[in-house]
Amino acid sequence: MKLFIQGRKQVFYQLHENLDPSDATIWMHCASLGEYEQGVPILNALREQFKKYKIVVTFFSPSGYEVKKNSPLADIVTYLPFDTPQNARLFINQVKPSIALFIKYEVWPNYMRELHKHQITTFLISGMFRSNQIYFKWYGGIMRSTLQKFDHFFLQDSNSQKLLETLQLKNTSVSGDTRFDRVSHQIEQDNSLEFMDRFIGDSICIVCGSTWPEDEEVLVPFINALKTGVKFVIAPHKIEIQKIENLRKKLTKKSALFSEKENLQLREFDVLIIDTIGLLTKIYSYAHIAYVGGAMGKTGLHNILEPATFGVPIVIGHHFDKFPEARRLQHLAGLFSIQTAEECSAILEKLVSNKSFREKSGMIAGHFINSNTGATRSIMDHLSTNL
Repeated sequence: MKLFIQGRKQVFYQLHENLDPSDATIWMHCASLGEYEQGVPILNALREQFKKYKIVVTFFSPSGYEVKKNSPLADIVTYLPFDTPQNARLFINQVKPSIALFIKYEVWPNYMRELHKHQITTFLISGMFRSNQIYFKWYGGIMRSTLQKFDHFFLQDSNSQKLLETLQLKNTSVSGDTRFDRVSHQIEQDNSLEFMDRFIGDSICIVCGSTWPEDEEVLVPFINALKTGVKFVIAPHKIEIQKIENLRKKLTKKSALFSEKENLQLREFDVLIIDTIGLLTKIYSYAHIAYVGGAMGKTGLHNILEPATFGVPIVIGHHFDKFPEARRLQHLAGLFSIQTAEECSAILEKLVSNKSFREKSGMIAGHFINSNTGATRSIMDHLSTNL
């Protein structure tokens, strides 16, 4: 909360110091880190094609801003001031964007009103709509009128398009999810990690990414019960010393911390706990099986596309109704959902012991990524006509 409040006090000073009145700008707003990841392919394309523009990226939450405040993809990264008429007026007058891009869910009435008043072309990127949102309720009049101010909606699926049509909004196109483009390029990068090579050797590797305590509750019984020959990497979503120590106490297998790796013979350990951030995507490239956290509780499922791009079968919890990509991959049999520790152990045991089943499920996951790319190209074709 302190970061949330304090960070916003510097916004207009930042803009004043880093923007000249003559600068041509593009503004992209993301709620947090997940939405930023959806914006990255567009940012890369804008950087490449429109070099004369300065790019301003704003975040609503500290979790996004603190991680990406030094992103090389933007000239200015800052918080979005609170959505008041005065803040919106000051912000738009300082930034003067040629176009404004909002990612996925972000719809702010005062900012949209100010953009509309200045006739600044505004897009929603990778938009997702559900029938239980305020726009489709009897009391959602203000938010419905705000949607009217968008020039175009680039949507993830046809269901979102149909919902907007009920509001008489037809300036839409189903372009897909830009995250597929983002993760599809990861396989072309250098994903090698020396410590992972030392740790895994010839063993099967199960990577448990972005886990919460409720995920660890269903994973620990399987880890403790399994015979040798399988290595586990656990990357907790939050790096908190006490919670990591509590996890280690529950494990009967030998565990090591990433931060201690230089002083250890990693091959001798069964579990490697990643007590740092920024490595998970590369670590997934070493996985034979991935467990993706967040869906055993109500915190929200984390990114399943990152392991899927490496052709890895995926196991998740059961709270994933708001994640259409997970539902689709489950339907294709590249992803498996569990509710209990027993179910978790059963599917992981099958994936470990049945190589044919594991490889087929992984192949489905990889094909799922490859067959859903192209959103960035579709969006950029449209944006190019407005710059």
